[in-house]
Amino acid sequence: MMVVSVLAVGFTGVAQAQPVASADEQVLADYIAAGRTGAPVADSGSASGSACDSGSGAGSGNGSGDCYGGSGSSSGSSGGYASDTVGFGPEQSSWVAAFGYGLGNPDVAPPGTNDWNCKPTAAHPRPVVLVHGTWMNAYNGFAYMSKPITDAGFCTFTFNYGRSNLLEGGGLGAVLPGVMGTGYIQDSAKQLATFVDRVLVATGANEVDLVAHSQGGSMANWYTKFEGGAAKVDKLVTFGATHHGTSLIGIGALGRAINNLGIDILGFVEIFVGHAGIQQTIGSDFVNRLNADGDTVAGVDYTVVGTRYDEITNPYDLTFLQAGPGASVRNITLQDGCEQDVSDHLTVMYSPRALSITLNALDPQATPSLVCTFNPWVIGGGGKL
Repeated sequence: MMVVSVLAVGFTGVAQAQPVASADEQVLADYIAAGRTGAPVADSGSASGSACDSGSGAGSGNGSGDCYGGSGSSSGSSGGYASDTVGFGPEQSSWVAAFGYGLGNPDVAPPGTNDWNCKPTAAHPRPVVLVHGTWMNAYNGFAYMSKPITDAGFCTFTFNYGRSNLLEGGGLGAVLPGVMGTGYIQDSAKQLATFVDRVLVATGANEVDLVAHSQGGSMANWYTKFEGGAAKVDKLVTFGATHHGTSLIGIGALGRAINNLGIDILGFVEIFVGHAGIQQTIGSDFVNRLNADGDTVAGVDYTVVGTRYDEITNPYDLTFLQAGPGASVRNITLQDGCEQDVSDHLTVMYSPRALSITLNALDPQATPSLVCTFNPWVIGGGGKL
């Protein structure tokens, strides 16, 4: 949710990094509770307000009846696709620099990824798949983390998903180069399923580990629950993931409240931000269905990271998961033990501490301790471009 992040910063008027305060208004709290528990929330875009299936059954070509219109959509349009990367971009330490390069080179891979001849080792038997977020792409999502993960001995892969144009519901941002992850999240989860299968065939592995940012986390969670991913994923590491939706500093929750009064304001906003953006607001059918039967699936090891300075996934602890039967969950607040890391929603992917958390989650013996360095809000890269 890259451009939405910039808009959110503008709305808050924050001149310097400050923790995003958790909303304590009762109405917003009710929506947060609904997002956590999967309680049905009526949506004007759905005839019943809660009609939604898992997306894994037989149905139409636009995603097996996943109640796409039920999250505030007025257009009902669908479409989009995933694509492989072409070539490689340079390693980056700053999100700003990576974003700029990604705009001009939207299809390149982050360094060290997509060696389709790579074979996992006994020490690292599972390939790692990197999953970018909304309005991002494979490159600017992982231009910092990808090469260190590969250098640690992992076969590392990534792709671009959710590529959709304005007519397909991608929103106005989709007209910009490099803006991906805008289509329906259920469709993107099917695209992830196809890509993971390709990685497994190419590497001969039985499972993968996923490292995901923002929408990539909730989309990967949908994949494990409804698209066969539970049997193919060992570890899921997420940063700022919209597992329980977001209030967008109250903006999203306000829009949801207006929608539930019968005025389709979210359908109007969706024209600008795209399907995926609206689906990630608290109380959407997508969020409710994602968590209706619990946060996790058996057999997956979850590492879930949130940052107090997240202006998009907020209140930031909405990202955290509660372990269900057969699953293990480690919820981490980035600033615990490292107050000088003030990464926000975007720069968390350019945080040395976040990288060390990733490496620790993937191989705790090789990376037993976490790094703690300064990483500034908005810019990242230790303050250098």
